[in-house]
Amino acid sequence: MSKFHRTVIEVVVLSETPLDGCEDLGAINDAITTGDCVGTVKTKSQTELTGRKTADALYAAGSEPGFFQLDDDGNKIED
Repeated sequence: MSKFHRTVIEVVVLSETPLDGCEDLGAINDAITTGDCVGTVKTKSQTELTGRKTADALYAAGSEPGFFQLDDDGNKIED
């Protein structure tokens, strides 16, 4: 059985002007590493998920269980 994981990462950005809220992670990384911002990135938590919890988390993230070849109950879809 495949294992699935949920990782929560916190990004803190210090800047002279507010971020507009539309930045993607790549843009935020660039602003911190080569731009005019300072920031920190921390892993806040890591959790191993069951198939069912993974299916639910995929829906909550705007995807669907088929992304990881799971059905709605979190069972592996056989080829």
